[in-house]
Amino acid sequence: MKVNVLFTSIGRRVELIKAWKIAYADLGINGQIFGTDIDPLAAASNFVDSFHIVPPSKHEDFIPSIQNICDENEINLVFPLNDNDLTPLSLGKSILEQNKRIVAISKMESVDITVDKWSTYKFFKNSGIKTPNTWIPNEHTKSNFPILIKPRHGSAGKNVFKVHDQKELEFYVARIKDPIIQEFINGPEITTDVICDFQGSIIGIVNRERLEVRWGEVSKGKTIFDKNIMKNCGKIVEKLDVVGPITIQCILEGNDAYFIEINARYGGGAPLGFEAGVKSPHWYLSIASGIELNLPPIGSYKQNLFLSRYDNSLFMDEGKIKSNSI
Repeated sequence: MKVNVLFTSIGRRVELIKAWKIAYADLGINGQIFGTDIDPLAAASNFVDSFHIVPPSKHEDFIPSIQNICDENEINLVFPLNDNDLTPLSLGKSILEQNKRIVAISKMESVDITVDKWSTYKFFKNSGIKTPNTWIPNEHTKSNFPILIKPRHGSAGKNVFKVHDQKELEFYVARIKDPIIQEFINGPEITTDVICDFQGSIIGIVNRERLEVRWGEVSKGKTIFDKNIMKNCGKIVEKLDVVGPITIQCILEGNDAYFIEINARYGGGAPLGFEAGVKSPHWYLSIASGIELNLPPIGSYKQNLFLSRYDNSLFMDEGKIKSNSI
């Protein structure tokens, strides 16, 4: 069977595209990888089989353009790689899921929880999951510094600041759109890749400690195993209508894990999980092509596997850029 996959907002996700190509080869499955972005200079455009420029995700033509690509190229699976695409793809899920196509995006009720950090906080509280105290500016008159301030609808670590006193707080409140304030927890940040099938069942989990972050994405990390985090991630998935891969972030303080974010998509550090044995590209291609899954026990992956990233330059002449822009 031929399986064609579309990734939206491919940007710099070269490692992920390469991992999927390896999965095709390992499984002996025919098919192509398609990618979209708003930027003709997107690095990953050089690694997909077919690249397409689309309007920004908030544009009214975004879903129609994705639908056209899917229909013209017999796309079987669609995966978002950017938070901005989650809401429109969820709203357009029923339109896109024709001819047995699968869009790996959760229902709108769940996406609403993940893209709004205030809603995420309330979800954790209502679910009995530990989370840093969080509030909206002016809701509390006093703060125990240091604290964090961040946008409710931000992503990639943009406009997240550690605040040390009232003067700094007032400075950032005036400059960050729709901010929330969060208790500062001092400890290592753990990102957990939770791999769900297309019916919402967990088929793999891997904990990754973020040792160094650049531009909101892990640049150095390692795999760990934390039973408590695993348990809470399972609880989160039970309460959300999850489809496909998600990432869940928490901060460790001693033996306690304080959960802070959910991203309803592949995380930027997902290739570390692939290398450790949580081979979701292989699994998703197997599901789509009807190959029997041979899954390892959940939690059985290589621990203390380190990731260290480096920059690599790509060079494109003017003709290539113009071709991408069409």
